[in-house]
Amino acid sequence: MCLAVPSRVIALDRDMATVEAFGETRQVSLLLMPEEVSLGDYLLIQAGGFAFARVEADRAEDSLRVMADLMAADSADVRAW
Repeated sequence: MCLAVPSRVIALDRDMATVEAFGETRQVSLLLMPEEVSLGDYLLIQAGGFAFARVEADRAEDSLRVMADLMAADSADVRAW
């Protein structure tokens, strides 16, 4: 199973975007995106660095909040996830 972290677009350059999640930034390809991407959009990124879906902002922010809470719990028990 794969856990996709919603990442917010902070810069665009043709078919590439810079995205941010939890203070980390990275470059991702937009070649697989079926729709136009704008600054501030939240994207899901697959292994290999390809964005593949846009997520509504409220849903992405809810997911990020839950993930942050789980990370803050600092549980060694993987079942907590």
